[in-house]
Amino acid sequence: MGRLPHCSSSSSRFVLDLRRLVLLGWCAMASLLLQAATAQQQVVVPVGVILDQASPIGERRKVGIEMALEDYYAAHPGSRTKLSPRFRDSGGSVVGAASAAVDLIKNEQVQAIIGPTTSAEAEFVAYLGNTTHVPILSSSATSPEVSPSQTPFFVRTAANDSFQAAPISAVLAAFRWHAAVVVYEDSPYGSGILTALSDELQVVSGTRLMERAAVPVDAGDDHIDEVLYGLMAMPTRVFVVHMSPPLATRFFRRARIAGMMSSEDYAWIATDGVGAVVDGLSSDDVDAMEGVVSLRPYVQVTEQVRNFSARFRERLRRVDPSADFYTHDPTVSMLWSYDTAWAVAAATEASATGGVSSSPAFQTPPQTRTTGSTDLDRLGVSATGAALLEAVQNTSFLGLAGNFTLVDGQLQLAAYEIVNVVGKGTRPVGFWTPEAGITKAPGGGAKGLKAIIWPGDSKYSPRGWVVSPNRKKLRVAVPVKGGFKEFVNVANDSTAGGQKPNVTGYCIEVFDAVMSRMPYPVSYEYVPIPNSSDSYDKFVSLIPEQKADIVVGDVTITASRMASVDFSMPFTDSGWSMVVAVRAETSTSMWIFLRPLTTSLWLASLAFFCFTGFVVWAIEHRINPEFRGTPWQQFGLIFYFAFSTLVFSHKEKLESNLSRFVVIIWVFVVLILTSSYTASLTSMLTVQKLQPTVTDVRELQRSGAYIGYQEGSFIRDSLLKIGFDEAKMRSYSTAEEYADALSRGPANGGVAAMFDEIPYLKIFLSQYCDGYAMAGPIYKTDGFGFVFPMGSPLTPDVSRAVLALAEGDEMALIEKKWFGEPGACPSQQAAGGGAAVGSSSLGFQSFGGLFLITGVVSGLMLVIYLATFVYRERGEVRYDVEEGVGGNSGGSSMRRLRAWLRHFDQKDLKSPTFKTWNEESVRDGSQTRRWVDDTVRNGRRGGGENSAVMPAASEEEAVIGMSPFSISASSEMINAGSSPASKLGTSSFEQRMEEAPHSAETPHLEVPRSTAS
Repeated sequence: MGRLPHCSSSSSRFVLDLRRLVLLGWCAMASLLLQAATAQQQVVVPVGVILDQASPIGERRKVGIEMALEDYYAAHPGSRTKLSPRFRDSGGSVVGAASAAVDLIKNEQVQAIIGPTTSAEAEFVAYLGNTTHVPILSSSATSPEVSPSQTPFFVRTAANDSFQAAPISAVLAAFRWHAAVVVYEDSPYGSGILTALSDELQVVSGTRLMERAAVPVDAGDDHIDEVLYGLMAMPTRVFVVHMSPPLATRFFRRARIAGMMSSEDYAWIATDGVGAVVDGLSSDDVDAMEGVVSLRPYVQVTEQVRNFSARFRERLRRVDPSADFYTHDPTVSMLWSYDTAWAVAAATEASATGGVSSSPAFQTPPQTRTTGSTDLDRLGVSATGAALLEAVQNTSFLGLAGNFTLVDGQLQLAAYEIVNVVGKGTRPVGFWTPEAGITKAPGGGAKGLKAIIWPGDSKYSPRGWVVSPNRKKLRVAVPVKGGFKEFVNVANDSTAGGQKPNVTGYCIEVFDAVMSRMPYPVSYEYVPIPNSSDSYDKFVSLIPEQKADIVVGDVTITASRMASVDFSMPFTDSGWSMVVAVRAETSTSMWIFLRPLTTSLWLASLAFFCFTGFVVWAIEHRINPEFRGTPWQQFGLIFYFAFSTLVFSHKEKLESNLSRFVVIIWVFVVLILTSSYTASLTSMLTVQKLQPTVTDVRELQRSGAYIGYQEGSFIRDSLLKIGFDEAKMRSYSTAEEYADALSRGPANGGVAAMFDEIPYLKIFLSQYCDGYAMAGPIYKTDGFGFVFPMGSPLTPDVSRAVLALAEGDEMALIEKKWFGEPGACPSQQAAGGGAAVGSSSLGFQSFGGLFLITGVVSGLMLVIYLATFVYRERGEVRYDVEEGVGGNSGGSSMRRLRAWLRHFDQKDLKSPTFKTWNEESVRDGSQTRRWVDDTVRNGRRGGGENSAVMPAASEEEAVIGMSPFSISASSEMINAGSSPASKLGTSSFEQRMEEAPHSAETPHLEVPRSTAS
């Protein structure tokens, strides 16, 4: 009994386990059926891959592509398409790559091709893809010569080499290197960067490419050594290397043997062809590149990159256990290969989802089916190529190497990393982005680069050039001149005897002074060039012909010469003009007295004479009887008073301090004017004047007279350009010949004018100043300069030294030593004087300050007087306007104006002048004074109703306070019974003064009386 329950429990457990096994079996079968159904629905798309499978890089790229496809389909299990890579080996040759591409398209019917590796291989395959409409995607063909614009079915999934031009230019500019040499691989990959690099260096950073040295891909050691020795012979020590890794490693090995990697003078800048793979090179190759600064595309190391790197190493170890692993493995180019395969898989899925898949994959045109004689003719055209190409170009995602975005069929790069090859690998020293330029950290931050270890383990940046590449003295060519030896004088010039020449002169001393100011020693020696003065253009051509290192002398800077050489800053005056003979001139004009002053000065003087006279009259008119009278008298007084100051004969007494101050300033101005006029007129009448025989260049051209110029000078060509006849031009060499030709004149075998540069003309006039003068316009040139080869690094330093010399006193001392005192004339100094060349009249500009002073003073005094007059008389004028004195016709403004003018024309009886004059008039008229006294006494004695009572004031104050005007008014008021106000408006002041004595003697005088209070 006890066993039954146990048997029942065991059987139940067995049944449950059996059911589970059946369920698991059904689930497994369903999964297998589902996978089989999915596999049947997926479309297998063949994709070709062309690699150099024998190389380590090709092996790594194959592993990366396989991992990319596996990762993509693992992340997208429901994809309707699946790429099937078909790998082909190019063998590292263009023919192998072309053969592989034909095989993939013809036999495998691939829809796209990834690869090939090099730009040369990709160029042919791209044209093949363009013909068959098969997209060609390359993550390593970076040459700009393989362009998607020329082959639309070519897609560059790497950075274009031309993108490196900007960061390279920024690196050169950071160290202020103005010259560089490009050493490039003689292949489509190497030469493709030259145009972009040249434009970027010259336009943006101002660096000049001195040389472009090409090295063939298969060059042997002897050929590389020949190129290196040619670079060593150049003064430039900055080299930009653009080569593929195999050639670059051999090149730097030979450079190390030549000693160019251990010298502190050299600076090597390598493109990403070196920087992207330098960590994968052998230790000996890295050691040969120590001190090189290189670029490589910047990839941010994310968690996905670390994960892929670990899986990549493990996968590579399984594939090739003997493979070497790099410090930065996988490299940027391998990450681009991974992203390329991912992009093709995504684009294939997108194009298949759109329903563009078709069969057959390739369609052969009908005409080529019968006429095609080669495999290329019978390849056909891909039916899905155009749709797949469009899908690839529109694909965008965040890949391992960064954002995968195609613009115009090319991958866009965000930043470059700048690395320094040190020890066994590289060390980041900076980053470059188009927005921020060079920074020490990615994404911005501090500007500039970190410390760099240069060749020779130097911590100091190379200067970038050397003065003499072969350690010899620089050859400084100097001209051997027949005349004007003040500039360059070569003595003991015996080339046959080997005697060292003695070279002196102004140009030589300036050059020696400039070299002594250089920040580094420069060793040089002077080499005289015979017959160099015959043609200075040929003399300058010694530089491009490499027969001289520097040319020093009286060489003018011209645009034509600068096309082949460089000039320093000019160290002399610029321009050229002409010297002519002068003739004595004696003036017999009856109007010579007008010549000392120009027309503008005459008119200005007349205007200020009138203005000064008007100001004095306006101030003195109301207070000074000498400035009154009829209008014509006053008008004449204004001019008479002002012009009488010329001889200081004015006798009018001035009463106002304002007018006195005006006259004081004006007399000072008149004194200077008259003195200057007298001196100028005396000079014109007594000193002999010399006038140039010719003053206008056009006059010489019209007359067809003979003209001269210095032999070998550029002046000849300049004269021809401005229209002179070559048959009328004669060349001369010395100052003596200049003087002889000018003195004889064109009629006697001489010339009418001598054209030359300003420095030569100054020397000539300093020796022959008596009888000759400079005339005509001055045509601008750039002066004398020192000549250097194109792009010579000496040029900017010498120019700075020239400027520093010119700013000090040393340049003036050198000029004084060789040319004497400026403007000195030995012949005139020996004779104690001489004739004056010309005689210019005095102009308004010379006396503008004086006229300004007197004008401001006169105007200010007039304003002060008018302001005081208006303020003091405003009450009386307002009373006259309100009472209607002078009539009520016109508007209020006109009545007020007439009132002011009428009031201004009246005497100011309150002024001390007229008070004193009134008292003198009263004393002269004794009867009037007695009449006043009697009137006052009678008025005091009288009483009753007819007696007038005087105010409580003293008798003296009463008499002084009265004026003849008030006396006359009182007498007339008594006789005529009218008020003083009526007489004030009808009779003048002078009439009332004349009538006052007579009215005072009237026998019947009745004085009004007021009733005493």
